[in-house]
Amino acid sequence: MANQPHLLVDEGDVHEIALIPGNPDRVDRIADHCDESELVAENREYRVVNATYDGVDLTICSTGIGCPSAAIAIEELHNVGVETVIRVGTCGGLQTDVEIGDMVVATGSAKEEGTSKRYESETYPAVPDYDTLTALVDSAEANGEQVHVGPIVSDDAFYNESDEYVADWEEAGLLAIEMEASAVFSLARRRGMNAGAICTADGNLVAGTQKGADSEEELPEKARNNVGRAIDIALDAVASL
Repeated sequence: MANQPHLLVDEGDVHEIALIPGNPDRVDRIADHCDESELVAENREYRVVNATYDGVDLTICSTGIGCPSAAIAIEELHNVGVETVIRVGTCGGLQTDVEIGDMVVATGSAKEEGTSKRYESETYPAVPDYDTLTALVDSAEANGEQVHVGPIVSDDAFYNESDEYVADWEEAGLLAIEMEASAVFSLARRRGMNAGAICTADGNLVAGTQKGADSEEELPEKARNNVGRAIDIALDAVASL
């Protein structure tokens, strides 16, 4: 039996850099952008694939929804030798200029969640490392893409993001909201790993739109299209790292 009980992997099964989407289906979508790929393991919300992009070996691992399952993924990836993790996900805009389909590269994430607080004080910063952050921004520029760069917030309660919360986050200048980055950044720092995050906006809470609100699909068409562009940015960042 593999020594990591959730990811079902052992040391040597994965590579040093991992892209970590939330949705297991997005693992396959990222793999489709790579030169070659192979399924390593699959269990619950976790799908692990090894791939090669532009001559660089990487792992793609889904984390499921929220910080608790993301923290399990980070801990177990660290245990088997992963050194850098990059979240490739979706988010909801919190500023009026963050439109559906826009991409956000996070410079930090507020801890509106409980998982990271079990590891450390909420006053400790949840931030990416400089090299990974810079690689994502530089990759976007090299691809001719405009991305919003700034702080976001990670929240546990998707269906309890009240108008009062949204107004406070907007006033604070937070660009977007999602559900995993603060735990990813915090645990990566504590485990000596590098981390970054790029997310595509699938709605805008200030405008009153959320994913799936106007369509039978989970993501609006523009967001679906731009997830692919965010994947290309993340993969080019991996190649540069």
